[in-house]
This record gives sequence, C-alpha cells and structure tokens, in this order.
Amino acid sequence: MTQDSTRQDSAALRADLNAVIGEVAAIYHERDTEARMITVGVLAQQHTLLLGPPGTGKSAIVRELTGRIESGRYWEILLSKFTAPTAIFGPIDVGALAQGTYRQILDGHATTAHVAFLDEIFKCSAAALNSMLAYLNERIYHPESGGAPISCPLVSAVCASNELGEDEATAALYDRLLIRMEVDYLAEADSFDRLLMSAVTGGGQAPTRTTVELTGLLQVAAHEIPAVDLPAPVREAIRDVRSDLRQREITSSDRRWKQAVRVLQAAAWLEGRAAVAVDDLAVLTHVLWDVPSNKSTVSRVIRGYLSPDDRDLANLEDQVDRIAAELDKLIADGDEDELRTWAVNRNVELAQVAKRISAIRDVASRGGRALAPYQQAADRAQQVYTRLLSEALGVAPDKIPALGRRR
Repeated sequence: MTQDSTRQDSAALRADLNAVIGEVAAIYHERDTEARMITVGVLAQQHTLLLGPPGTGKSAIVRELTGRIESGRYWEILLSKFTAPTAIFGPIDVGALAQGTYRQILDGHATTAHVAFLDEIFKCSAAALNSMLAYLNERIYHPESGGAPISCPLVSAVCASNELGEDEATAALYDRLLIRMEVDYLAEADSFDRLLMSAVTGGGQAPTRTTVELTGLLQVAAHEIPAVDLPAPVREAIRDVRSDLRQREITSSDRRWKQAVRVLQAAAWLEGRAAVAVDDLAVLTHVLWDVPSNKSTVSRVIRGYLSPDDRDLANLEDQVDRIAAELDKLIADGDEDELRTWAVNRNVELAQVAKRISAIRDVASRGGRALAPYQQAADRAQQVYTRLLSEALGVAPDKIPALGRRR
C-alpha cells in the first residue's frame, strides 16, 4: 500500500468516525461529548468511565457506538459483589471436566472482546478484582487452572457506575479508567421535548448508520496516533496546567500524565491535525479530575489555557468560591457585626465579578462558543450574591437584583 493510499484511508476513517459521533449524538441528545470521548478512548486504547444515575443512557450510547465497529467483538456484563471470575473470563468446560481435563470456555467472554462494557464496575467482586486489574491494565488474563497468562485483544473498555467506589480495592480499578465523565439527566428543554416526542413517534425515521472497520481502527491506533507530534508550546502549557492544579491541591500521577498524552494525540488526529494543539487540552477536563467535587476546578483551569478570557473566567470563579468559603466561615462563627461589615465590602466585589463574567460570556457568544461554562459561572456568582445579601444583610430574596445580563 502506498503512502498516498494510506493517507486516503486514514482521512476516510476519520470522516467516518466523525460521522458516527454525529449520528450517535443525534440519537442521544446532550451526549455529543460522551460520544466523542468514548471514540477518543478507543483510538487512544484507553478506558472510559461513565458516572451517573440510572436512566441516563450510559449503556445505550455505548452499545450504539460500539455497534458501529465492523468485525469488532463486543462483550458486556452487569457486575455484582457475587460475580465469579469465570462469569467474566469464561466458564469451566463441563464436558472436558468429565474427561478429566480442567479448562475454560473463553470464546464469547471478556477474554476475546475488542471492546467491553463493564456495568457497575465498582461492584466487581473481591474474587474477580485481581483478574480485572490485569485485564484492564495489561490486557492479560490468568486462567483459573494456572499456567501462562492469556493475551486479550481488548482495545478499550467502557465502564459505568451510579457512584464511585469507597474502598482501596475499587480505588485500584478507578485508577485504570483514564477518561472520566459525569452523565446527568437532560438539562435543555428542547432535548427533553425531543425525548418525549421519540416515545410518541418511536424515534422517527431510521438515522443514517455509518460504520468503521476494526482493522482500520487498530492500524491508526498503533501507528498514526503515536506519531502525532507534541510541540514544545503544548508541553509548556501542560506543565503550567499541572502546576496550577497542584496549587489547588489536585494532583495526578506521572502514569496518568503519560497516558493523557495519547488521549491528546487521539483528539488531535480526530480533528485532522498532525500535531497536538493547545486547543486539544480541552479533553484533559475529562482526564485530570479525581472526585466530582474538583471537576469544575479542573475544567476552569484548563479553559484558562484555551483563551485569555477563559483564564480570566477561571480566576473570577476562584474569587467567587473564596467569597463563598468566607461567608460560610463567618456564619459558622456567629459574629453578626463582623459578618455584616464583611458583607458590605464583598457586595461590591461580587457585583464587579458578575459584571466581568457577563462581559466574557458576551464575547464567547459572539465567537460562537458554547455558553454553558459561562452561564454556570454567572449562576454561581448570583447564588453566592443572593446568599450574601439574604443571610448576612437580611435582604428579602425577592428584593435581590439579578447580577449581569442574562441570555
């Protein structure tokens, strides 16, 4: 195969993958980011966690996406604390056992899958835990009968859970899941309306169904994505992100940072670039958070490297958080005079913060950027402002003005 034909095949695969992402996002509203990041995870040969309540379509979107991979073997399981290793990796061959031979039936189980969906991953039984860790990290399975480990063709696993694990055993599993995404119920009225109508119409006309070949995916993952360049300016930005997060007491292991590079390369390749760009750092918002409570901090720190306005927004959000923490402390201390004096000063500061957030949001709107992060910052400032006036200065909630301009 010539170099030109290889490039053409690569471009066709890229176009098909982007078509798949678009088609799946059209079926599952407000899930375009999830569809893209699962695809990036497959290209980067890394694992993805979907964290969220039941009924948010976690399993459905995985099945729809992975069902577009021709020749790829898909396997899924709902785990529980009673799940035996043989239920995951292959049951005992009873017929062979009757002949005095102990072996497992591996075909059709995790051991032969290219993509695996592991539902309720943190309920993995203690008996299966070590085998699962080796499976996710090293792509091997140690058979029940002993002997040499079995190499597994796993490209990527997508795991789902309604909640995070709370013990050291599940922490080891959690560490194997590089891409982490919270999936919530639909937020936009239009999306919810389309959901209701899909129940009436049965989903409407069958959408276009683009597929991709496993062989092409494996070729790109093995050869093209590792060759995507990581230029010096991007490396410098990554070092700065790491430093900024450390200052906020959010740290990631060296292994996670190294694996994150492959995710950046996959994201750049999917956009048709031969080198990672600073804009690709946006995918790290789904890699560097450890617990949901620090996800928003990671997101705004990274956004600060995507544009000067977003860097200002990150600092403004930090300022709002600091005022909220001070308010909580003063209320807990119970000194009403000190609280009132403090609130009078912070009232002006919050109004200025909200005005700047509104201006940044307007610039983002004119630039065609998604407004959700900016509106969330404005809503957070309004929430703290309302608390400050009502709880510290005794202003009736219905008399509190709206900060900034709302769209």
